[in-house]
Amino acid sequence: MSSIIPLSSSKSNALSGTALSPGNKSISHRAVLLGALAVGETTITGLLESEDVHATVGALRALGATLEKRGEVWHLHGVGVGGLQQPTAPMDMGNSGTSTRLLAGLVATHPITTEFFGDASLSKRPMGRVIEPLSQMGATFAATDGKLPMTITGTKNPMPITYTLPVASAQVKSAIILAGLNTPGTTTVIEPTRTRDHTERMLRAMGANLTTEDLGHGATAIHITGYAELKPMHIVVPSDPSSTAFPMVAAAIVPGSDIFLPGVGMNETRTGLFICLEEMGAKLTYSNEREEGGEPVADIRVQYTELRGIDVSAERAPSMIDEYPILAVAAAYAQGTTRMRGLHELRTKESDRLTIMAEGLAACGAHTEIDGDDLIVHGTGKLAGATTIPTHLDHRIAMSFLVAGLNSDAPITIDDASPINTSFPTFVEMMTALGASIK
Repeated sequence: MSSIIPLSSSKSNALSGTALSPGNKSISHRAVLLGALAVGETTITGLLESEDVHATVGALRALGATLEKRGEVWHLHGVGVGGLQQPTAPMDMGNSGTSTRLLAGLVATHPITTEFFGDASLSKRPMGRVIEPLSQMGATFAATDGKLPMTITGTKNPMPITYTLPVASAQVKSAIILAGLNTPGTTTVIEPTRTRDHTERMLRAMGANLTTEDLGHGATAIHITGYAELKPMHIVVPSDPSSTAFPMVAAAIVPGSDIFLPGVGMNETRTGLFICLEEMGAKLTYSNEREEGGEPVADIRVQYTELRGIDVSAERAPSMIDEYPILAVAAAYAQGTTRMRGLHELRTKESDRLTIMAEGLAACGAHTEIDGDDLIVHGTGKLAGATTIPTHLDHRIAMSFLVAGLNSDAPITIDDASPINTSFPTFVEMMTALGASIK
């Protein structure tokens, strides 16, 4: 992690211009992971150049794959399914829970031993949710209280399983699917609530025998047949909806703003925030809708309008789990009460985002409540600011409060902006180019 960098944001004039958000983080992780398993050369454009993704890249190099950047294009020479090599040293995952959980699935069904460690924030995050199913497939784990550091000894004789996810988690689902790639027979994951499906889309595009089955009542079964030979391909990574959320909400709360967001991923498992903002009255206009690399993409124009409070059902959480911190900022600037239901998963992210957002917004002058796993924000259309927010090494908390300060009565300061590099290294540069006052 970089050295501590405090930053302050203050009331800004209308934001305008084009916001080039970074590549989709979820797709970037999966592009390099699956490219490392393909036979031949995979090329990637638009890859997110963040600390999280570089953690995955570094781990894949340690496992024997070749990944290099030439100009703006990444070139990957994979080792084939089953071809991972024994790493020579423990692997540093930094702050990336996605890297850790997906790589755990990858190595669990290879006969190698791998040790993962991470920073203070990642070391607090639960890994039991991947340990349980991967142990059923034959891998063994050494981890204190189910957290990092964690050593995985992969199995020579993996067993296919049928596993029902106890909580909606695209990371756990993907870990099991990746383990199933090097497992004989068919491995099945049942998700009671649909989650982001980037892994499934990319695997099908690369030739894997993967099918999905609608079980009714929102449940889905994903079946992966092992020992597929993945075909290399050219992958175009669209802009990340989770990153696009920050300039989008900024334009929605700063009067007079009008910005353009090109090439945004529109996968329906990721657009919960867009739906919420439209329900709040935000003016979003979609154009040039298309498909790139199996993923739906569109350009979005965002214009300022006054927002109103809404009720957000728990069922929407999987499609926007990372966007609740910035939605809470929008809720503070709306008129009326917004209730965000069923946010237990926010307590197990990079930080306890449910508590931190409630306390942080309250420190900025908002009236907030926590009712069980619900976050309630009584919006008044303004924030007082004049406070410093501890980010707890959480990139989304940091960016959310910098956005919150762009229309507050007095500046809002965050204690450390360095975590932003884990997902959005160009955030401050992009926002200031739009006219945001951040210094």
